[in-house]
Amino acid sequence: MADLTKELHTQCMTLQMGPSHPAMHGTVKLLVDVDGEEIHIVKPEVGYLHRGFEKMCENSTYHQVTPFTDRLNYVSPFINNVGYALAVEKLLGIDVPERCKYLRVLACEISRITDHLTCLGASGMELAAFTVLLYSIEAREWMWELVEALCGARLTTTWTRIGGVAYDMPEGFEQKTHQELDKVKRLIDDISGLLVKNRIFYDRMRDTGVLTADECLAYGVTGPCLRAAGVYYDVRKAKPYLVYDRMDFEVPLGKHGDNYDKFMVRVIEMQQSIRIIEQVLDQIPDGPISVDDPKITLPPKEKVYTSIEALVHHFNIIIKGIRPPKGEVYVAVEGGNGELGFYVVSDGSDKPWKCRCRGPCFPIVQAIPKMLEGSMIADVIPTFGMVNMIGGEMDR
Repeated sequence: MADLTKELHTQCMTLQMGPSHPAMHGTVKLLVDVDGEEIHIVKPEVGYLHRGFEKMCENSTYHQVTPFTDRLNYVSPFINNVGYALAVEKLLGIDVPERCKYLRVLACEISRITDHLTCLGASGMELAAFTVLLYSIEAREWMWELVEALCGARLTTTWTRIGGVAYDMPEGFEQKTHQELDKVKRLIDDISGLLVKNRIFYDRMRDTGVLTADECLAYGVTGPCLRAAGVYYDVRKAKPYLVYDRMDFEVPLGKHGDNYDKFMVRVIEMQQSIRIIEQVLDQIPDGPISVDDPKITLPPKEKVYTSIEALVHHFNIIIKGIRPPKGEVYVAVEGGNGELGFYVVSDGSDKPWKCRCRGPCFPIVQAIPKMLEGSMIADVIPTFGMVNMIGGEMDR
């Protein structure tokens, strides 16, 4: 019998996954060329979330930029706030009080837990582990109750101020935090118990979405994806900021750089974040929460309403803004997905001449073709879940 395949024309089929595909999280599209179930070419298309973050910052005063940073990684906004505030404080040449440093670390680690819970819950659901989503959202809800108690908001916090923070811990916050963390620990253990040795989950995650250490470094990938490949780099350890050098915590590492290792790294990082929060609550000193300089820091709202001096200072900062000396700085913090950096240039005016954000998601999404080409269509789901792309950080 003649070989009919020699006479047939075959070509790859192009599939458009997203931006409305449920696994694309609404703000990205993958152009996928497939031969049957095998992926030949992947092209990520970002930019579905147009806001112009950097240009908005360059047309706003330094204090007005803070709410914009909430909308970068909107799952862990405290970390964005802190990174930007540290950059401007470096421009100004000021150092915040000790209590403020501990409060910022507390907030950042709460945010890191909520970020990882969101990632693991959504990824579990996309692999049919719906119970994992319910557990993750419940644990995240408890952490968001702490966020709400701390600043009055749940998602867009705008809690950090240049030179300090807006509010101190409310009465009873330490006891409430310990109670919530005990419950979160149990749910993290439950999530691990459901998935770590689950045959279906293991087979879908192991040896998929692999990114080696050399490939991570070539693409500029940081965070859990880099550490899953065995590279020991965490900004909190490499370039300690605030009081992270006083905290006793470990940086988990993987070996294979696959989706399973990325999952395990995030689980252990949540446990280490709980460990850091407990140390902060044990060590936090008394004292002011902002620098004592009315030309830099906004006065407390209650004083603005009752004191003419505070009202004048508030008016001057809001209308005239602060004016850092001419110069440029780059400050990086460890975000939920990796190194989150702010490059700020001052020309001596009340607005940043340049405000560049180095979001950790962008390099990871660039590396998606390396992770997926040669894999199967089914591997897109766990791989994209472990990339944990946040659309707000992709915006340019």
